[in-house]
Amino acid sequence: MHGSQHRVICGNWELAQQVAIARMFSFLRTGMKILRTLLLLVFVCGGAATNRACDLCGCYAPQLNAMPQMQSPLFPSWTTGWYAAVGEQFTRFATVQIDGREVANPTGQYLNSSITQLVAGYQINSRFALQLNVPLIYREFKRPEGFEIDRGTVSGLGDVSLLLKTVLFHYATPARRSFEFQGKNPIAVEHEPEFAVSAILLTGIKFPTGDSSRLEEEFHEVEIPGAPESGIHGHDLTLGTGSYDGIFGEQTSLRYKNAFFEANVQFTLRGDGTHQYHFANDLVWSGGPGYFVVRKQDIIFGVQLLVSGEYKDVDRFRGKKAEDTGITSIFLGPRLVASRGRWSAELAVDLPVSVDNTALQVVPDYRLHGGISVQF
Repeated sequence: MHGSQHRVICGNWELAQQVAIARMFSFLRTGMKILRTLLLLVFVCGGAATNRACDLCGCYAPQLNAMPQMQSPLFPSWTTGWYAAVGEQFTRFATVQIDGREVANPTGQYLNSSITQLVAGYQINSRFALQLNVPLIYREFKRPEGFEIDRGTVSGLGDVSLLLKTVLFHYATPARRSFEFQGKNPIAVEHEPEFAVSAILLTGIKFPTGDSSRLEEEFHEVEIPGAPESGIHGHDLTLGTGSYDGIFGEQTSLRYKNAFFEANVQFTLRGDGTHQYHFANDLVWSGGPGYFVVRKQDIIFGVQLLVSGEYKDVDRFRGKKAEDTGITSIFLGPRLVASRGRWSAELAVDLPVSVDNTALQVVPDYRLHGGISVQF
């Protein structure tokens, strides 16, 4: 064999080895990237709260759209797997309804509810993650009390929740890979799969850490003939339910190219409360289609049309039904999601489409919620 032929054959063999090795590492990186990114993308705790009752049970979970396989010099190695977030929800209650029908509000009663949730989570492995939610609540209200007007605020720690998230199902089509040559060296270019679907199970427990002393108002409520009736009571202002509650949820997430769809369901099983007051079980749901206007390796921006709602039966006080506590509601509004590197953010506006309540209540006019998160 001539020397020149030997060099050509050896050169081709070395190039083939480089291409094969590049493809193998590209496949491994892509597989880990898809699994871990989708896992974090769909860790949602049933969406935002839908009314006062859900203020006490709704868990904010960040949309972590960052690229988890990237190593950042800003964070030490021991922080790998951890994530943190801050979520905010503001709800304005100023519409008075009786059995689903709007009535006059001559005293201008209202309730402004702000809930800030501090979130810390740890991804144990590709299937399981733990998350702690710590809510901080601030409420401002104005209501009639007999023939006088009562104004005030309540604030403090709400009910803390500990959540376990489990990946039930995950599938993604094979990712497309291409190679670009810089000189003689092949460079692997990774592309996300065109189709992906995942299902997540959520289980958790809510602890009675919030102050439930406002529930004592229920013992002292007296109707005064001729006086305007209040739609804001102790069960609306309480910072906690006074009960240990079970949280069960599920989310399905589907994406095809830049189009996506998400559906979330969360059920809260109430335990026995304090002050002889027992909140009813609560079912919340949300979902809708969306589209990623920008979807690149290090930046994401999407828009979603979100439909959400809640069903809650009436509470019980002293063993009897509290008639002014049941509600079935539906909301509709836009939601924006964005991500750059390890940082993610979201913002949504919810407007009531249908609110069917029992007895006299002050129901939501609108709701704003959003959050920002970082993955270490």
